[in-house]
Order: sequence, then C-alpha cells, then structure tokens
Amino acid sequence: MRVMPTKWDEEYDLVVLGAGAGGMTAALVSAVEGMRTLLIEKSDQVGGTTAYSSGTVWIPNNAQQRQLGVTNDAAAALEYLDALVGDRADRRLREAFIAAGPEMLEYLAKHTDVDFRVYRQQPDYRQDLPGAALGGRPLEPLPFDGRTLGDHFDRVRWFIPELMLFGGMMVTRGEAARLLRIGRSLDALWLGATLVSRFALDRLRYKRGTRLVLGNALAARLFRNLHDRRVAVWFNARTARLIPEHGRACGLVVDRGESEVRVRVSRGIVLAGGGFPASPELRERYFPKPVATYTSAFAGCVGDTLLMAQEIGASLGPEGEDNSLWFPSSIAIRKDGSTAVYPHIVLDRGKPGLVAVNAAGRRFVNEAVSYHEFTRAMYRSHATVPSIPAWLVCDRRFIWKYGLGMIRPLTPVLRGYVRRGYLKLADSVEGLARTIGVDAAGLAETIRTHNEFARTGVDAQFGKGENAYDRAGGDAAHLPNPCIGPIERPPFCAVAVLPTPLGTSLGLLTDVHAQVLDRSGQPIPGLYACGNDMHSVMGGEYPGAGAELGLAMTFGYLAARHAAGIDRTATSAVVGMQGGRAK
Repeated sequence: MRVMPTKWDEEYDLVVLGAGAGGMTAALVSAVEGMRTLLIEKSDQVGGTTAYSSGTVWIPNNAQQRQLGVTNDAAAALEYLDALVGDRADRRLREAFIAAGPEMLEYLAKHTDVDFRVYRQQPDYRQDLPGAALGGRPLEPLPFDGRTLGDHFDRVRWFIPELMLFGGMMVTRGEAARLLRIGRSLDALWLGATLVSRFALDRLRYKRGTRLVLGNALAARLFRNLHDRRVAVWFNARTARLIPEHGRACGLVVDRGESEVRVRVSRGIVLAGGGFPASPELRERYFPKPVATYTSAFAGCVGDTLLMAQEIGASLGPEGEDNSLWFPSSIAIRKDGSTAVYPHIVLDRGKPGLVAVNAAGRRFVNEAVSYHEFTRAMYRSHATVPSIPAWLVCDRRFIWKYGLGMIRPLTPVLRGYVRRGYLKLADSVEGLARTIGVDAAGLAETIRTHNEFARTGVDAQFGKGENAYDRAGGDAAHLPNPCIGPIERPPFCAVAVLPTPLGTSLGLLTDVHAQVLDRSGQPIPGLYACGNDMHSVMGGEYPGAGAELGLAMTFGYLAARHAAGIDRTATSAVVGMQGGRAK
C-alpha cells in the first residue's frame, strides 16, 4: 500500500473526474446540496462526448409524459427493460434508474434551469418487445444562448463540424427537416431567415454560432449552472492516481502541468471519464474483431479512470457480446488533414431507396434498425461473409432528396466527394459493384429484389418499415412503405460504413447508489462511478434515444446525493412490482 501523504494541498467534499453530462450533473447536485465541490477535466473544454451528441435523455415515467396522459410508465418501462436486458445486468440497477430518473429531472428543474422538453413521438428502439413506447420517454435539451457564458463560451466543446451549417450554425433534427422545405414553405423560409440572421450577427463577435442545441446546449447549460454556483473547475488537469486509506477512497493526486497537487476528499470521488472508446489498447483487448479503428467519442475517453479504480481494488463487470455501444460511421479526411467520423444515425439509413450490403452484394440487416443493432448485424454477418466495411447503396435521386452521410440533401455537384474517395459512383449496378469490390451478380439481384419490395411495400427479407421505430426514420410522404423505395436511376452511389464506438458498456461494477464495488462485491466507501465508467445497467443493450445520457445523469445525481448523506432506496418508487417482476 502507498504511504499516505503527510500534507494535503487542497480539500473538498466531493471531487468529480470528467466534465460530460454525468460528471457535471454530479458536480451540480453536489453544489446544490452545499458540498464544496471540485470538477476535474483533463482537456481545456467541457462536454466530453456529450457535446457531440443529440443531448437526448431517455427517462421513463417523466413528469412531461404524465402530462400527456401516460400513467404507470414505470411498470411498462421495467417490463420493456426486463425483456431487453434479461439477466445480463443486475435488475436492481434498472429499478433504481426507473425510480430515480424522473426525480433527477424534477430536482434539476427545481434547483437549476437545466430542463428538457419531451419528444411526443420518438419510439423506443426495440418495438418487438413488450413495454416498448411510441414516445414520451426521450426528452431533448432546451436551446441555450451561449452568450450568457461570456468569456467562458469557448470552454464548450464544438459540435461535429459535418453536422453544422455554414461552418458553425447548429440546428436540431426537427429544424433540419423543416429547412428542407424552404422553397415551398413560408414557415421554413422564416425559420431559415431567423437562424441565419442570428448566426451572421454571432460571427461578428464569435468563432461560431452562440445558439446552441442538442448535446452542446446540455453541456453548456450544465457548465453555466456550475459557474453560477462558483464550483471549482480545473482544466487541463490529469488525475495521476487515487489515494485509499483504510479501504476508503480519500484523495487523489492531480497533475496540473507545472505542479502535482494532492487533494483530500471527505465525501466522495465520482468517476465520470467516459469509458474507453478512444483507447486503441483497450479496444484491442475488449472489442470484437476486426477491432474498430475510429470512434465518434471524445478523444479523452481512454479508460484511465477505470484503471485507477482497479488499482485500489475496484472490479470491472463481466464482458458482454461486444463491450461497446455502436454507430455505423463513414470516414473522410477534412481539408485540414483531420479525420471526420460521421455517424449514420437516422438521417439516411431508414429512408426509402437505400440498401446496406456486404461483400457478397447481399443485404444482411433491416437498414432502418437502431444504429447499435445495425452495427451488431455487421459483426454477426462478418463471421461468415466480409461485412466490414458495409456499403450503403442508393441512386443519385436519393442523395438529392435525403443526402447520404456527409453529403447534404440538395447538393448539386458530387465531384468533390468522389475525388476525396468518400463517395463511389457508377453508371450501372454492375459497374458500382466492381468499383466497391462486391459481388456484381449478388448486388444486381439485391437491387432487383429490393425494387420489387418497393412496389409492394413489403420487405420479405427483413421486414423493414413494419414497426413504428423504422417508420419514424423513414419518409412519411412515401407510399406504400416509408422506408422502401426503388434504386433505379443512374448514377448509382455507395458510401462505406465501419463500426465505431460511441461509448463502452464494460465498466466498473456499482450498486444502486452508484458506489463502485470491490472484487468481493462490497462498496468501496467514497468511490462512485456514472456514465460509461459505470458498467452498463442495460447489459450492453440500447433501449432508446438518449439512454446513455439518461443513465449518466441519473446515476451522477444518485452518487452526489448519497455522498451528501441522503441515503435513499431508489427502488422504492417503482410501482407495479410484485415478487421481483413487473405485474
């Protein structure tokens, strides 16, 4: 055991490692509860992977849902998670999440201005399972005015450049859909004029637009609330190790560049480092083969917090099918030489007129499934037929109407994307097959069969468009099936997609209070984890939009409350239980 330091440089009640949504929530709750709080961030900006995300939180039985007339969603959500997760994770943790999630939202709304609005229609990902909802569980963050941060605005990590307009203007998914009607809708014209004029004024003073939405809005609002409460935030600070004393995590050593600082912690340390999606070494150890080369996660999520916790006796959870949460992403090199990793979430895969194929030129999945399940299907198919990369195949008409990856709708000229190697084009299906290196006969048969499905509206292979989640990502104006359309007008087009981790599901075992467990299954006093540092409450499954952030914020809230001495049994609020099963 290391010798205890004889002198401490700083002392706090609660210290949080990592400034993503989970970490900042824990720090904010800690401050509200009157604890002296320190937030340590290894980079020079807040937001982590949250800043790149949609900012959606998946919280069943939330108050806004109840205002829509949905009652007893706790029992329905537990039924859904039981069916989805089964015995791959401790049931008590999902019970705690369902009970505490709404409480966390109401707590933040009461004590801060961190608030959300409900998605009325945003179906859960697995509509084939009992208890799945058609909407109401996901909520989106309210837009945020970055100007209120003053000189601290640049402390918020930028959003993904390829998902911003004009090099710095953010829009929501709903706003993007409205803007596509700008030539035939006064509403769209007014929206466009409003957003562009605001952005133009912003660029007179700022490097980008100050109207923040999505995960940028969530990160910025949490940060502003921390600043308003004068919570100490150390940037460019790397935690070197945790310090135990008599089995308790009581302090840490922090490298602040020119000095090493020893910090004593009286109530707790919350690990919120974002897991290890950006660590090549840990990906090689824990991910399926072929190992993902790229990630859409923040580059600082390298698992250092997990390793430090294990050094003082913490236990990792059991390995799962793939230990990751996935996006299929296309890759390109930007003009400045950096690598762009574009996640294909909902904007193209579910639209009519696209198929995903493997090296045999054959479909291997319902293209409209969730990004997590799509990528898992790539790996499963790859076991017998090379499917990594997979190819998204469509025609020129599809790209004009819906876009494809980094190529936006209404793009008049595609030469630049072809020259960079991002987009493949050919005047025939067979020519495209040769260009992308897949079996020509297989691809031709796939297109012929899929075009027949487009005429009948029935996908006889994978059932695309038969459930609410599929249709939500399709084109409601396209009949008879919003997710199936013909691929018939040359030139024919293709973009390659690869598995990319958006987060990791293998993490530190915890209890219902987010306390980290040791190798004997007992809590390590003073040590907590949330977000992707916490072993997946869902057993590596992905129930719906915002599940990662919903869990991160909920268990960050629970960690801070427990450290503050508010020891509650979160499962007590779960209704409709009997004998450990949902009624």
